[in-house]
Amino acid sequence: MFGLRCYHYLCILQVNIGREAIASLHRNAQLFMPTTTWNRHHVISLSDFSTAEYNTVLQTAASFQEVLSRRTKKVPTLQGQVVANLFFEASTRTRSSFELAAKRLSADTLNFAASTSSMTKGETILDTAKTYLAMGTDIMVIRHKEAGVPNVIASEMDRLGVRVSVLNAGDGQHEHPSQALLDLFTICTLIDPNHPHIEMLAGKKIAIVGDILHSRVARSNIWSLIASGAQVHLAAPPTLLPKLFAEYICTEKTDTLNGQLFLHWQLEPALQDADFVMTLRLQKERMTAHLLPSLREYHQLFGITRQKLQLCKPHVKVLHPGPVNRGVEISSDLMDDPEFSLIQSQVTSGVAVRMALLYLIGSGKV
Repeated sequence: MFGLRCYHYLCILQVNIGREAIASLHRNAQLFMPTTTWNRHHVISLSDFSTAEYNTVLQTAASFQEVLSRRTKKVPTLQGQVVANLFFEASTRTRSSFELAAKRLSADTLNFAASTSSMTKGETILDTAKTYLAMGTDIMVIRHKEAGVPNVIASEMDRLGVRVSVLNAGDGQHEHPSQALLDLFTICTLIDPNHPHIEMLAGKKIAIVGDILHSRVARSNIWSLIASGAQVHLAAPPTLLPKLFAEYICTEKTDTLNGQLFLHWQLEPALQDADFVMTLRLQKERMTAHLLPSLREYHQLFGITRQKLQLCKPHVKVLHPGPVNRGVEISSDLMDDPEFSLIQSQVTSGVAVRMALLYLIGSGKV
């Protein structure tokens, strides 16, 4: 079935982008054809993603990355479908990236902002979702400050028996699947732009530094990187990385993460011989207590600088999901240095990865 859709997709594209381009896409389709059928209706968490699913996303994103490099960047794969971006929490990168991804796939888009919606008049979240359902929405991209909201909406859609998919764009301190997948894609395509696959990170040391306690990005990245076989080292002050964090993560898995997940209350052990460093934003809006003495002290102890990177592998690369507090989590000069920084590449990768996710969960609706 997937192959028939790809063939149909190629035939349509031939009209728009010419024989030479379609021949290139045909080669890519053969190269990146997923080895398994995509059966996931919703994308809420990465905790139960299989290796095959990770590779399907990476390979599909690589195909769309190639499409985005062309003069004609729009493809008709989701033509006639409606993608509703229901962002109950402020966002710039994620919302814009999902909107552009949907438009690149020729879907119609609806954008929701809580501050200008009927929720200010007392409408509930589920009533809002049902309103967009009544408008013919096929895919709902949900972002909310409270954990569990995307799952609640997905469960309600399933209860109603409708073919609406829900994609979690970040919920509270739970997860942010698409961000972790674009981080994974950014790293894998750096190693091999044409054949990204999750297994190439096996044995790599990856340090995640910063406000891990409040970070949904960190949680999703832990799942994807552990699945790849990488060694994941978390580093933060004790107030932002409690001992119970590792126990909490382990309880969500049937097996132990011993030997792959390490906690550090100092930066140096995490950076020692690291291949990649992910630094996280201090989420001051989620902190209900004074967890840090000062931002200056945090930068001195945990801020990523050129000098501190000397502990890492010579070709270490730095990532940050954004937005960045310059001079706090990372020095401004390092952030803008393409020799070390992958931050702009993460933003670019985000469109291709979100196109892949929308395509994979939306292709069954065509």
